[in-house]
Formats: sequence, structure tokens, C-alpha cells
Amino acid sequence: MVLPSSMLSLSRDEKSKVCKFLKVVKVPNGYSSNISRWVKSEDRKINGLKSHDSHILLEQLLPLAIRGVVPSNVYDAITELSILFKELCSKTLRVDVLDQLAAQIPITLSKLEKIFLRPFFDVMVHLVIHLPREAKLGGPIQNRWMYPIERFLRILKCYVRNRNHPEGVWQKGILLKNV
Repeated sequence: MVLPSSMLSLSRDEKSKVCKFLKVVKVPNGYSSNISRWVKSEDRKINGLKSHDSHILLEQLLPLAIRGVVPSNVYDAITELSILFKELCSKTLRVDVLDQLAAQIPITLSKLEKIFLRPFFDVMVHLVIHLPREAKLGGPIQNRWMYPIERFLRILKCYVRNRNHPEGVWQKGILLKNV
């Protein structure tokens, strides 16, 4: 007995279309890294994205890449999710828009539950429900993003010479500072 494929399962040709779109997409300098570098068209895979690139992919590029490739109900649910993140990550927040998002999120998640398999829905997906309230309490998300801190930690990580003792080098029981 063969199980039917999921609504979200893409054929080889559909995967190739999405990968070709992501391979040729151009974004402004400094907006994100070169996403086409991480797209492997021959394998039909995307590997190695940084967290900010994944954010850009979900918020901006994924709805464009899957348009006309997936069924309309799948496209609508994923587009609603990307619009949600786009509104939450905007530079200015309006309380009435956040209230509308708080009312729309459970509907969007129920649409996604009809599409994705049950193991997809862990606690992280549930946390989307709390994002509008958090935005009301904390203000615009740019002030709380971890991307600049992650970039600076990468710079600091390059200074470490000995990964076993990142604070310095031990010789004969004496801690010598990295020079």
C-alpha cells in the first residue's frame, strides 16, 4: 500500500523551479547575504543559511518563489505567515495592526495544521501566537534583534586561538594571555 503524497510535497520539477528562482534572485547590497550561493540547483537543496537569511527568505522571498508551484491553499497559508512576520518586523508598529495580527494568527496556524504533518508543530510554532503581545510590550523588534550581537560574537570568535582554552593558553599550570 502506497501512501499519498502530502499537499506540501513538491515534485522534482517544482523543486527545480523554486531553486532556479532563488538562484537568480537579486537583493540590494547589505540586505542579506548572497542567498544564491547556498542554493544547490542540481541537488534541489538550500543549505547553510544564516538566521538573518532564513528570516529574509521567509519574510520576502518564499511567497514569490512558491507562487504558481504549490496549491492555492498552501500558498495562502505561507503568505499569511510571511505577512505576519513582515508586519511584526516593520520599523513602526501600530496597536490596531498588532490586534488584527493577534486575531489572525490562530486562523493561520490552523490552516498550517491542515497542510503540515503533526511533528512540524512543536513549541516554537506555538510561540508565534505570543509575538504581537511581545511587540506591544517591547516595541519594534529591531531594537531587540540578535543579528548584530551574533555578528560581533563571530568577530570575537576569530580572535580565539586555542578552542580548548578560549580565555588563554595554559603552559605548566600558568595561564598565559593570548597575545
